[in-house]
Amino acid sequence: MGIDYYKILQVEKSATDDDLKKAYRKLAMKWHPDKNPNNKKEAESKFKQISEAYEVLSDPQKRAIYDQYGEEGLKGQVPPPDAAGAGGASFFQTGNGATTFRFNPRNADDIFAEFFGFSSPFGGMGGGGSGAGAGAGAGMRGGGTRSFGGIFGDDIFSSFGEGRAMSQGPRKAPPIERTLPCTLEELYKGTTKKMKISREIADASGKTLPVEEILTIEIKPGWKKGTKITFPEKGNEQPNVIAADLVFVIDEKAHRVFTRDGNDLVVTHKISLSEALTGYTVHLKTLDGRVLSIPINNVIHPSYEEVVPGEGMPIPKDPSKKGNLRIKFDIKFPARLTSDQKTGLRKLLGP
Repeated sequence: MGIDYYKILQVEKSATDDDLKKAYRKLAMKWHPDKNPNNKKEAESKFKQISEAYEVLSDPQKRAIYDQYGEEGLKGQVPPPDAAGAGGASFFQTGNGATTFRFNPRNADDIFAEFFGFSSPFGGMGGGGSGAGAGAGAGMRGGGTRSFGGIFGDDIFSSFGEGRAMSQGPRKAPPIERTLPCTLEELYKGTTKKMKISREIADASGKTLPVEEILTIEIKPGWKKGTKITFPEKGNEQPNVIAADLVFVIDEKAHRVFTRDGNDLVVTHKISLSEALTGYTVHLKTLDGRVLSIPINNVIHPSYEEVVPGEGMPIPKDPSKKGNLRIKFDIKFPARLTSDQKTGLRKLLGP
C-alpha cells in the first residue's frame, strides 16, 4: 500500500472522525517544527506526513480511494467512487479515455491553522504555496511563508493541553438580550406573556428563510428587575454558526402608589400635622385588589415608619412568604399660626 496513513496517525482502520481529530491534534502538537528546534528536519518530515494523513483520512472521498487503491490510487489512474472532486483533489479525462484522480497535498501550516481555528497567540501563519508537493518542509523554509514565530514552548502547550482542540466546530453567536417590561401587579401575582419573534432558520441545504414564532414566558411571583429568561438558540441561524440564545431581561414599570425595595413594598402617605398628632388610619388597596385599613395611634413624627409584616412582595424562592409593607409619611406643617393658635397649642402641649 506504500504509505500507511493509519499507522502515521496511530489509529485503527475503523477510526471515526473524532478519533482522527484527537490523533491529529496530539501528533501535530508534538511534531510541529517550532516545538522541535533541536530536531527540526525530522519534525518537518513527520509534521508533513501527519498533515497529509489527516487530510486524506478525514475526507470520505479520499479515504475511500485510499482504502481501495492505496497511496498510488490517490496519484494514479483509478475509477473514482464519486466524480465530483473535493478540495485538494481533481479529476480529468486523459487522451485514452481513462479517468485520473490527482491528489495535491495541501500546505501543512494551512491544515494546522484550519484545525485550531486561529494563528494567535502563536504568531503569523503564512499562506505558502499549496500546490502539489507543498508541505510543512516547504512551508517552514519557503521564502513566502512565515513560521509560528518560534514561540512554541512546553508551558504554552501544557496550558492548552494536548487532549483538546483550542477551537473546534462552529462558534456560537453572542446572546441577544431584550427588555421585558412588567407592572408591579404582574410581578406580584405572576403572569404569562406571549412574545412574537421573527428569525431566520436554515434548511438542510443551508438556505435561510424567515419564520415567526410565539414564545411563552412564565413570570413567577416575586421576580425582580434584572431576572433573565433564556430561550436557547432562538437567534438567526447561519452556516457554521450556532444560533444565539435569546434572553429576556425583566424590567419593572413605575407604579403610581408603591415603590419596591427588595422584597418590601414602600408607600408614602400625605397627612396633616393634626392627623400626625391625633391619630390616623391608612386605607390602602393592595396589588392583588384587597383593601387594608391600618390604624395608627402613635404620634407620627417626620421619620416615623409603620411596618406591616407579610404585605410586601412574594419571595421568589417561596411565594407563600412575603416581605413587609412599609408606610412612610409626608407631614404637612402649617405655613403660619395665629397668636391664638400658638397660645392654644402651648396650653395643650405644655412649655
